[in-house]
Amino acid sequence: MRILRTPDERFAGLPDFPYEPRYADVGDGLRMAYVEAGPAGGEPVVLLHGEPSWSFLYRHVMTELAAAGLRAIAPDLIGFGRSDKPADLADHTYARHVEWTRALLLDALGLRGMTVVGQDWGGLIGLRIAAEHPERVARIVAANTGLPTGDIPMPEVWHRFRESVLHAPALDVARFVQAGCRTPLPPEVRAAYDAPFPDETYKAGPRAMPGLVPTSPDDPAAPANRAAWQVLTTLERPFLVAFSDSDPITGGMRPILLKTMAGASGLEHPVIKGAGHFLQEDAGAELGRQIAAFVTSAQRVRNA
Repeated sequence: MRILRTPDERFAGLPDFPYEPRYADVGDGLRMAYVEAGPAGGEPVVLLHGEPSWSFLYRHVMTELAAAGLRAIAPDLIGFGRSDKPADLADHTYARHVEWTRALLLDALGLRGMTVVGQDWGGLIGLRIAAEHPERVARIVAANTGLPTGDIPMPEVWHRFRESVLHAPALDVARFVQAGCRTPLPPEVRAAYDAPFPDETYKAGPRAMPGLVPTSPDDPAAPANRAAWQVLTTLERPFLVAFSDSDPITGGMRPILLKTMAGASGLEHPVIKGAGHFLQEDAGAELGRQIAAFVTSAQRVRNA
């Protein structure tokens, strides 16, 4: 496996993101990065980003969680952010991304009683980890995400996105993030999304991920995702559905998750107003407050 590592100086001067990176080995010779905020002894809340962003996406969410006394942990998926970047598209598989992330959270960090928050690919990975290791999970938050099995067609807008990512001569990461937001991104924020990728050779991760989403019932990842659905629909863990009001890509998953997830029953599920696919950018503080209220209210019930 040919591995690239983004130079540290690319991450100098990131706006509103003062967190020092931490690293762990996750197998296959790869180093995975993550940042933390809040007290080390706080209840862990894992924030998993998606395509084509990185942990920087959660900066405003992390502020709210830390203020609530929670330990916010935001990894960079392999191929993104400060994490190592396998340079060939074939190095990236759904199963490998699940395993690399599992190795960080369960082996390297040894997390227990964690709340798993997933958006976009963060949900595709995080929901699998929650289903396959429920003994380590206290609760789940799905934010503009899903767990496709290929049995239901993806929306046309997603297919257009996949084709543009796979075939663009130059992949403009910041432009793709902006396209998924309702609010304009300042130049320094757009630059932060471009920072992990000095040139096109570093972008195998962002280019590969859309093609790894199961779109047919015989996709290699479909059986594992179906098995995860079977677990999650009966798992007695609080399951918060925190979608935005304006996401054409995953919006259709909200009613499905509300109806099928056992842990969603009896909860009040927020709709984040005025936000697009990247609701962390459009309404990060509000999303952070909703997650914090979800986790701390569960703590109060548990301690009553």
